[in-house]
Amino acid sequence: MHLKFQLDLGPLHVRINWLILACVLITALTLGRLGLWQLSRAAEQVQAQEALQAELQENAPPIESLPDRSLSTANTNLQNRHVSLRGRYLNERTILVLAEFFNDQIGYGVVTPFRLDSNGELVLVNRGWTTGILPVDTPPYLGPVEGPVTITGQIHVPEPNARVIGSEIDASQWPLRVRSLEVDVISQILTEPVFPFEVRLTENQPGTLARYWPGVIIDVNQHLFYALQWFVFAIIVLLAALLGSSNLLQILRAD
Repeated sequence: MHLKFQLDLGPLHVRINWLILACVLITALTLGRLGLWQLSRAAEQVQAQEALQAELQENAPPIESLPDRSLSTANTNLQNRHVSLRGRYLNERTILVLAEFFNDQIGYGVVTPFRLDSNGELVLVNRGWTTGILPVDTPPYLGPVEGPVTITGQIHVPEPNARVIGSEIDASQWPLRVRSLEVDVISQILTEPVFPFEVRLTENQPGTLARYWPGVIIDVNQHLFYALQWFVFAIIVLLAALLGSSNLLQILRAD
């Protein structure tokens, strides 16, 4: 068996050495498999995170069980933590956050205070989005929920440098209209303490509207970057082998 032969494809002439070809293919396949492995790692991470989120939602502890020391506004460990709440919505004290977008439509974020049965504490519950494209002076749909309910949500801790747009609030007219949800300002208007963070409802809860906020982001960028890197290396190996064993470069220069 000859180890070398030439393959002619029109003007393209490729010199093939079976031993070198085997090494090139093994190297390229190995690099490609590394890329696929990184993609599988990313998929596993997404599945694991989704399973964890589902378990946390199913076993969400009562919000009252959070230790007081964890409620510092600098505690980012509370971000996206699932909690359950038992109590009643104060429908007549609903707050509308102006200029929120969902599916390219402008509307309102609907935040309704929720009074806990256990200790009477108020929690600002973000129920989702409702349309603002309505005839003038027509109130937006708020979907009030009456009676005692048990709900599950995720705590949202704003970024330390989050942009806050001050509002000129007319506290005599409800629902309130604000440009940013400022918990301390709302607490002053309600004249009683409020849980320091908003709680965003999970799906299929009493009072849930369109959930317009971004979902929990699972960072798989590192795995995707490494996968792309291995695929690029595999392509470089194949391209370098082709250029080194053919007249492709001369053909390209001639053109």
